[in-house]
Amino acid sequence: MRILVLGGTALTGPHAVRRLHALGHEVTVFHRGDHEAEFPAGVRHLYGDFAHPPGEVLHPAPDVVVHMWLMTEADAHAFLETFSGIAGRAVVISSGDVYRAYGRLQRQEPGPPDLIPLTEDAPLRESRYPYRGQAPNPDHWMARYDKILVEQAVMSRSDLPATILRFPAVVGPSPYRRFERWLRPMLRGAAELPIQQRWSEWRWTHGFAEDVAESVVLAATHPAAAGRIYNVGESQTPTMAERLADFARVAGWRGRIVSVPASELPQSDRLPYDFAHHLVYDTTRIRTELDYREVVPYEESLSRALELERVLE
Repeated sequence: MRILVLGGTALTGPHAVRRLHALGHEVTVFHRGDHEAEFPAGVRHLYGDFAHPPGEVLHPAPDVVVHMWLMTEADAHAFLETFSGIAGRAVVISSGDVYRAYGRLQRQEPGPPDLIPLTEDAPLRESRYPYRGQAPNPDHWMARYDKILVEQAVMSRSDLPATILRFPAVVGPSPYRRFERWLRPMLRGAAELPIQQRWSEWRWTHGFAEDVAESVVLAATHPAAAGRIYNVGESQTPTMAERLADFARVAGWRGRIVSVPASELPQSDRLPYDFAHHLVYDTTRIRTELDYREVVPYEESLSRALELERVLE
């Protein structure tokens, strides 16, 4: 198949591109040049603006177009205008932040905890633009980011059948070091690691970058995935304390993890969320329909994330 990947140079994209190429597909990566990645010989590599792609991106027409970086409703409509009626199918990356539980975790909307695990049919956020308050200026994409609006736009068009992948919290190794603040003390040999009590009991589905990339490969290569929405991530979600304990075991750290009230932590280390709202995603659908499985053993994924911390320490 001819597969066009828009973006594809950051955390999960390079793994997906390499895997698709290894399977014998004709892969083109089209991106803006903000990040670079090493791809095998034979992967076509083009630069430009997503909103105004050059003709060589559209001809010959891709069988599947994968958009790794579709963040706003306006961008979604521009994507549809460009590829509807041209590409055979689309795969679009979304996020678990579409769920109502996320809005309540962020204290952006009231209500009791939703039943977990969250299936693809779980209630979505009633609030919109979850990161607008973090945008550096009104014109920044974070001010207009909302994956709910992206999903609604993409799934509304019959002339570009789409698959939506709701990603979990993705773990490296990569320059984005999700557990840096907790792993550094371990690697430095601290005797104790104090962590916020409510956070320590909280659950959030994660996925190692290479494993999550496999969901992109499966969605792109399974025509039956068209029109479907899939949660992606680990099959069992531990508490954050349990996750850190796994890191500690793999790192060989002999210190003690101590759960303490937020008031006992420095102000900069206090997490302001309502941790009664867990973000545990049910990944049964993608495992059943697309036979999704992790490609990196769990212990190895922890070891590889730790190795990056050692290198950057």
